[in-house]
Amino acid sequence: MVFLDRADAGRQLGARLRPLQTADPVVLGLPRGGVPVAFEVARTLGAPLDVIVVRKLGVPYQPEWAFGAIGEAGVRVLNESVVKGTGLTDAEMSAVESREREELLRRVERYRDEGARIPLAGRTAIVVDDGVATGATARAACQVVRAAGAARIVLAVPVGARDTLAELSKEADEVICLEQPSWFHAVGQWYYHFGQTSDRKVTDLLRRAAQNAPEPLSAPADDPPLRDDEVRVIAGKVELVGHLTIPEQPIGMVVFAHGSGSSRHSPRNRYVASVLNQAGLGTLLFDLLTLEEEVDRARVFDIGLLARRLVEVTTWLTRQQHVAGVRIGYFGASTGAGAALSATADAQVEIDAVVSRGGRPDLAGDRLADVQAPTLLIVGGHDTVVLELNQRAQAAMSCETALAVVPGATHLFAEPGALEKVAELARDWFVAQLGPIAAEDRSRAETP
Repeated sequence: MVFLDRADAGRQLGARLRPLQTADPVVLGLPRGGVPVAFEVARTLGAPLDVIVVRKLGVPYQPEWAFGAIGEAGVRVLNESVVKGTGLTDAEMSAVESREREELLRRVERYRDEGARIPLAGRTAIVVDDGVATGATARAACQVVRAAGAARIVLAVPVGARDTLAELSKEADEVICLEQPSWFHAVGQWYYHFGQTSDRKVTDLLRRAAQNAPEPLSAPADDPPLRDDEVRVIAGKVELVGHLTIPEQPIGMVVFAHGSGSSRHSPRNRYVASVLNQAGLGTLLFDLLTLEEEVDRARVFDIGLLARRLVEVTTWLTRQQHVAGVRIGYFGASTGAGAALSATADAQVEIDAVVSRGGRPDLAGDRLADVQAPTLLIVGGHDTVVLELNQRAQAAMSCETALAVVPGATHLFAEPGALEKVAELARDWFVAQLGPIAAEDRSRAETP
């Protein structure tokens, strides 16, 4: 699992922690990177949010390698194996600790803004970070929380090193981690977006958590401005799982068809979906195959099967509340693009726009000529083989088409700014084809 960003990781972690809602928890984020994760956890659980300020003590010539950590209440933790292996002297360690102690006090003053820490005595404390590598800061945080009188400590992280998590189980009463990869190098490897979190971001999230506490779970909910649900759709003899997001008064709906080896959890497609949502477009990301089917590589490339599933799911979508009458588009990636175009040519559905990201539209074969929906083909400039296949597919299509080449990008658009460009292109295409102006143009064209 690769997380889109810290907020995404926090939402997934919060879902895993829902059984703790009845334990009167306090959620404690480790600044800075752990706070965006903790914010989403606290919002999911309806719990108060606070911070536990700790500072890593880094080896002078390799600061990311921690030989220990310090925390509030005078807590100091040393990793004796690192100290011994590096041959650090007491003077070298003291110099690092002195510097980090000053920074710790500065952050405490800034984050708390003279406010009191939320009392922990007798309560369940959920300590949250964006991941653990050496575990020094998490260990210090648990000790700070223990000293504050917490009755139970739960350390919760999206991803962590297995050996470290095993050691941390000695500090916390329970350790919860979504991903424990067998090979672990750095926390940032497991995030698609892993930029620095600023002090301003931390204080803003703490302020928002304090001022905009969620409604109690038992309170009757008003009509939500946004539907954001996991859904299950029966397609033939199988049940498919998806994630449906419907903004208030959507200007259009976009159904995602993922590529081979991908799923509704694809960080790239989820990023694109978030950009579309911000523009007022609803999205449905779902798995075209079940977990059992995915192991059969023949099914992964069975475009006919994938297209039929897409048609069935689209038919289900049109019957959902708030979607009736809303124009629908397809976003296909890799082999999913072939399935999307093949489904678009099916008379059972009415599709008004298609976008292909690094797709294989050629896999739609003879059905390309029957596609009537305006289609945008997005290809990386360095994805030369796929670019040629898209050019051939475009020549075989009779509908409105456009080919957008993202300079310097390869097949997965992993280069800086590449995926952002894909999302912008897709957003603009769908808004133009599915939005109100497009509807007015079609109405005028149909009027004799």
